[in-house]
Amino acid sequence: MFNTNPFAELSALISPEIMQGYIILMAILVFLGTVLDMMHKKSAKYFFEDAEKAKKNAKRSVGTGEKAGLAVATLANEVLTSGEFSNQKRRLSHLFTMYGFIIFVVTTAMMIFGADTTSGTVPFFWHLGAIMLCVGGYWFWFFIRVDVNSEGVRWYQLRLADLFIVSLLTTATFALIWSALQSGGAGAVADMGWTTLFFALFIISNTVLFSTVMWSKFAHMFFKPAAAMQKRIAQADGSNLNLPTDFDLTDPAVQAKFPDIPEYMGKNPPNMGPGIRRESANHY
Repeated sequence: MFNTNPFAELSALISPEIMQGYIILMAILVFLGTVLDMMHKKSAKYFFEDAEKAKKNAKRSVGTGEKAGLAVATLANEVLTSGEFSNQKRRLSHLFTMYGFIIFVVTTAMMIFGADTTSGTVPFFWHLGAIMLCVGGYWFWFFIRVDVNSEGVRWYQLRLADLFIVSLLTTATFALIWSALQSGGAGAVADMGWTTLFFALFIISNTVLFSTVMWSKFAHMFFKPAAAMQKRIAQADGSNLNLPTDFDLTDPAVQAKFPDIPEYMGKNPPNMGPGIRRESANHY
């Protein structure tokens, strides 16, 4: 099963040109969905306006070389290793899901568009990507998701916000079942009816995943690196995301500006730090 290309046998029923056309259509739907999402939520407009506002509040100029270094740091931390997650379980779950999805999509394209991949390494990585996706996704869905963990919402209570993760999980799950049935790995049940059923479920889930970008969290994969990079630049140029500067509460000038500080906290108030970090992260 793991070294067999499930699309090779499928080509006897569906021509490679139709499969290739379907992949191209899904790519177009992702592009259009992302553009519509940006227009509807005005994400790009917000980023540009926030960047212009940050330039006015900048205390120093960030050069091209420094920006390149910040881009590399963003790629290494926020993009490749998901370093922004304080909860290590959430981070591992996200990495399994992210890399599983990338491997799954890339190897799908390779098997449908590529050279001779009827068996061997590429099909193996296709199955591995789907398994990684399931491990990370189901780990998140049943044990980490905030609504389940904190608010007592049952795992089967679906909301529109769950569209992305549910369609992602069902795509990978049905793909693995379809591949197992087609290769005969499931024994007596591996007949044409069951194989056709799970292939149809795989295609439906996949179509929902790539055609509902505007209503799901799919587009955030493209916005996240840009937001992380903008945050690093804002910290480097001193604009601090247009947030107020951290004050030294023991500074007489600060106490003169805010007389409530010495009145309620004394002349030498302790640095209590950000309250959000007093308790270790439990979810994100």
